[in-house]
Amino acid sequence: MPVIGGKTKLLGVIGHPVEHSLSPVMHNAAIAALRLDYVYLPLPVTPENLPAAIAGFAAIGLVGFNVTIPHKQTILNFLSEVLPVAQAVGAVNTVWRTDKGWSGTNTDVAGFLAPLQIRYNRDWSQTVAVILGNGGAARAVAFGCAELGCAKIHVTGRNQTKLEEFKASWVNSNLNNLQVHTLEQLPRLIPQATLLVNTTPTGMYPKVEESPLSAATMAQLPPNAIVYDLIYNPRPTQLLRQAQQLQLATLDGLEMLVYQGAAALEIWLQQPIPVDVMRQSLEA
Repeated sequence: MPVIGGKTKLLGVIGHPVEHSLSPVMHNAAIAALRLDYVYLPLPVTPENLPAAIAGFAAIGLVGFNVTIPHKQTILNFLSEVLPVAQAVGAVNTVWRTDKGWSGTNTDVAGFLAPLQIRYNRDWSQTVAVILGNGGAARAVAFGCAELGCAKIHVTGRNQTKLEEFKASWVNSNLNNLQVHTLEQLPRLIPQATLLVNTTPTGMYPKVEESPLSAATMAQLPPNAIVYDLIYNPRPTQLLRQAQQLQLATLDGLEMLVYQGAAALEIWLQQPIPVDVMRQSLEA
């Protein structure tokens, strides 16, 4: 851990609750490896206290902060600049101080894409993506799939109205190959899916034996499919265990967590970030 002194600069993560966040672990590990005089703190902020907190952060010279539930959308009201990726996704998870005020972006997209592009070398223009869930994480994943150049992007969920709202929200973007489907359509979609991404909480600790898909449905995936679960506790999830039994390529949510954090830290510190150090701290 870094030694805190009178000149130590402050970073942090705001949320409610925020006690469970693993961000302080990996960020402080990277800061220590870089031998910088910074510290990264969990900052619990309730929704009603958000305006006062933002003003207080400016007053004490906070360099920047991450944003988690429930503030990812609300924080947009307090920013003088929002980068295009965050505008498209409709959520901000990384904020930094400038001469003009607070600026914000969304590093979840970079965090989602980096492990795919680093680990797998393929022609993404042939990829058919099937996304389980249609919440905030699904928005970052859908945008990331468009950035990859996926041939088709299918978003699935339980509620038809919410799915139609999800699709309508992209009308002015480059996601013209996005389609939405209720879960009843999954048996038709799975045999086409060369990238399957779970953005739902199904299978998250403590319900570690649950999976969003049955073993029989999983068995319909093409042999070249990548199965990507954004959950990082447990490792692996039941979904990824099913995929491994089918000898399919897999990625877990720890990789996305690390790379979205590294992207944020690079914005604040303006230098290369030791990604391996961040990963090892979380694994430990």
